[in-house]
Amino acid sequence: MIVSAIKENLPGEKMVALTPAAAAGLIKHGLDVRVESGAGIAAGFSDAVYEKLGVTLVADRVELVKQTDILVQVHALGANPDAQRSELAALKRGTYIIGFADPLTDKTAMRVLSQCGVTLLAMELVPRITRAQSMDALSSMASLAGYKAVLIAAEKLGKIFPMMITAAGTITPAKVFVIGAGVAGLQAIATSRRLGAQVSAFDVRPAVKEQVQSLGARFIELPVQEAEAQTPSGYARQQSAEEQQRQRELMAQSVSDSDVVISTAAVPGKKAPILISDQMVAGMQAGSIIIDLAAARGGNCSLTRPDEVVAHLGVTILGPTNLTATLPVHASQMYANNIVNVLKHVTKKGEFILDMQDQITRDMLVMRDGNIMNQAVRRLLELPEADVSAGAGTG
Repeated sequence: MIVSAIKENLPGEKMVALTPAAAAGLIKHGLDVRVESGAGIAAGFSDAVYEKLGVTLVADRVELVKQTDILVQVHALGANPDAQRSELAALKRGTYIIGFADPLTDKTAMRVLSQCGVTLLAMELVPRITRAQSMDALSSMASLAGYKAVLIAAEKLGKIFPMMITAAGTITPAKVFVIGAGVAGLQAIATSRRLGAQVSAFDVRPAVKEQVQSLGARFIELPVQEAEAQTPSGYARQQSAEEQQRQRELMAQSVSDSDVVISTAAVPGKKAPILISDQMVAGMQAGSIIIDLAAARGGNCSLTRPDEVVAHLGVTILGPTNLTATLPVHASQMYANNIVNVLKHVTKKGEFILDMQDQITRDMLVMRDGNIMNQAVRRLLELPEADVSAGAGTG
């Protein structure tokens, strides 16, 4: 089977779905790997390196898509709808597409892909179970985003992060408050601590308290039953309006006391909850920074504007939506390794195997030959519930 990676065309994206090393691994796995010429240059991977490792380079993007059996992308149609229409006509019916596709949000893209008769596996739907950790691209990207958010805050803040004892006096450490202790939040905590900041964190899931404290941060607690705070998959569940108000009240003091607030609270397929109000921002000291990593889903701060810098009463609010694009080398390496592990999981002896008894395959599969298989996507498209538990099979 032919596996291809094309150049990402989402504005500002520098990542590539297959690095040369990842492509070489797939070749050893028995797959024919092809890459669009120049696809890896922005991430630091030249065409010559791909060719040296046995990858076939194709200059004509549309022709490459026509040849392809398995198309791997960072942003598939859905996550990047505006720039991918030109590839639709070239897709063969039955093409497998693997990438971030935003399947729980973009109705139009899901309908279009369904009409194309493709099979779509969405990287954001990899279940958070032990067997799937090596395929969990959301966690890979979130870890890098949490790290980079702290570096941006450190650059923008008019203070240093660590405590310093100098002949001119003692400088107290910066105070960082992290909202959400998922992968991005925990990395933000760890990076802030490494830089010497005094860190506190909040999450609705009591189960993460030990992880937060193990990184040297103080955990802000909200009385809530652990069983009610998260989904079976380990994500924070969507909170009610009353619960969100209680959270805001609890966090108000921590926000006002902080030099830097990094918010990461998001619910898959839903609008991000507003946890930082205008009034809370007004209570912060002039010169403080908010980095809102939930900006792509509307933001945790009421003042956040995606990919814009907002100044409000001396407080700077940043809403980056694609921080991993600023770290394209390692982001591509991590993502490509996730893709390789997915492909090794669903291909055997050069054949694509869809085993619907396997949780990883079943959870990732959005559509099969154009037929919507994911029940959440069926509800999004207002389709009736259907039995999609077919057994293993090729194609």
